[in-house]
Amino acid sequence: MLKEAARAEVRQGETTGAEDALKAKPRDAGIVVAEAGAEQELTDGFHLVIDALKLNGIDTIYGVPGIPVTDLGRLAQAEGMRVISFRHEQHAGNAAAIAGYLTKKPGICLTVSAPGFLNGLTALANATTNCFPMIQISGSSEREIVDLQQGDYEEMDQLAIAKPLCKAAFRVLHAADIGIGVARAIRAAVSGRPGGVYLDLPAKLFSQVMDAKAGAKSLVKVIDPAPAVLPAPAAVERALDVLKSAKRPLIILGKGAAYAQADSEIRALVEQSGIPYLPMSMAKGLLPDTHPQSASAARSMVLKEADVVMLIGARLNWLLSHGKGKTWGEPGTQKFIQIDIEPKEMDSNIEIAAPLVGDIGSCVSALLKGIDGNWSVPPVEWTSAINARKEANLAKMASKLLKNSSPMDFHSALGALRTVIKERPDAILVNEGANTLDLARGVIDMYQPRKRLDVGTWGVMGIGMGFAVAAAVETGKPVLAIEGDSAFGFSGMEVETICRYNLPICIVVFNNNGIYRGTDTDPTGRDPGTTVFVKDSRYDKMMEAFGGVGVHVATPDELSRAVNEAMDSGRPTLINAAIDPAAGSESGNIGNLNPQSVVRKKAAA
Repeated sequence: MLKEAARAEVRQGETTGAEDALKAKPRDAGIVVAEAGAEQELTDGFHLVIDALKLNGIDTIYGVPGIPVTDLGRLAQAEGMRVISFRHEQHAGNAAAIAGYLTKKPGICLTVSAPGFLNGLTALANATTNCFPMIQISGSSEREIVDLQQGDYEEMDQLAIAKPLCKAAFRVLHAADIGIGVARAIRAAVSGRPGGVYLDLPAKLFSQVMDAKAGAKSLVKVIDPAPAVLPAPAAVERALDVLKSAKRPLIILGKGAAYAQADSEIRALVEQSGIPYLPMSMAKGLLPDTHPQSASAARSMVLKEADVVMLIGARLNWLLSHGKGKTWGEPGTQKFIQIDIEPKEMDSNIEIAAPLVGDIGSCVSALLKGIDGNWSVPPVEWTSAINARKEANLAKMASKLLKNSSPMDFHSALGALRTVIKERPDAILVNEGANTLDLARGVIDMYQPRKRLDVGTWGVMGIGMGFAVAAAVETGKPVLAIEGDSAFGFSGMEVETICRYNLPICIVVFNNNGIYRGTDTDPTGRDPGTTVFVKDSRYDKMMEAFGGVGVHVATPDELSRAVNEAMDSGRPTLINAAIDPAAGSESGNIGNLNPQSVVRKKAAA
């Protein structure tokens, strides 16, 4: 209401043409005027944006309505597009980003100007870092006022701010250029290494009118927006030579391999070569985690002892300790083959012995031809050692997963959810948190590709509800979102969005009363500890408040029953899973990134 009142105040009698269009027949949106005794059909910026998106097969928008894009959302919905309105732009942006990952088409996030634009930028930057194709379309103030800094409503030079945070940024000033602007944004988002694109549409653009026929001709259907990039034959031969020399080879699959949707080719390469493989978290399910060549349960061993490592859609960033240090073998003892569409990625941390530049599907297909009928499987000593380590580690974990204690710890709760996913391999798993994320990666097996969605390269929290909404909308599949109580807090209000659209999403909040654990204290006795939340919060009541199903559970058996009932019903459900407040720890890579206060500890001693 405030935004609409502000709009009336700012625009004072200005007509955008959108109101007339909404009153017209659903597709009779052009404005008809008399000119020199003849009728001329016109169109406007609103409809040209919508038509440009539809022409390119984009039929869903995620966003938050407000000045100056409210009518764009209304008209898009009237034109048959699906418009999913969120409570906060960051979560709409996260939804658009993961929609791009799942569909290989750029997800669209629509935001208002200035503060709304800024809210969306976190998701846009995250999409770029994770290589998810996404376009953030934001309304903006008029150029002539912004450039003179005259104080327009929500005035900001949005294009300049967006440029450093995304793959490309464009602004459209004239209705006749909308088609080419949308086309450039689409191609930039999906070609080469995918990423986020910003498209700036000033408020005046939407109300511009032009001849409808000329407008239709100005639209551009993007041809082959992400063309294949074939690897050089010499590079393929070099990679094969390095691979053949290996005594202890390893394949690492990253989320880029899952995005490529070259599932059959990747599986054939793994199985025909016989090489053990290690999936990064969002690549889990490209081959079932129960596959005999999976080395997930022996991760530490294979990273340290492999002599040749082939990276497929994975980068040697912090998630892989930058390819060096204690995680890996002695410097100079390991050789790397890297498949990536971006040449600049090679040698980013360490020397790459065999860079293979091209799209994943083409590169893997070329390698397959090279090993066909001319390959020896890895030495049995290597595969046997991996299997022995896997069996030992899995045996250690088994007893932790089977406990039916109250309150639950992370392992016993995840053990129950592990079984749920095993019985429902088609469901999509969304996962974020600290311990909730770190432990779920290793505990919950995935069986199909692109079924596990998590925080990805940046490790940023708050993706949960946006990812869950888009996963349900884009796939129609049931979604299980496993959230730490801290992570859920970033986007928890979107449970209203889930209920409003009646999406088949079951949220499980692992509630241990805080970040890492809920037992910290303030040494002064004045406030709660910095990592502590309200004790025994009932997150399930939030879902009930919006008409969904809320459940509180305290044991793994109760958790299993509640999740299965939710998944069977398809109703929006939130399960508050009580976890022992002392069960968490600052574990894994995330914990190691928190520096310890050595000086203060010494002083205290």
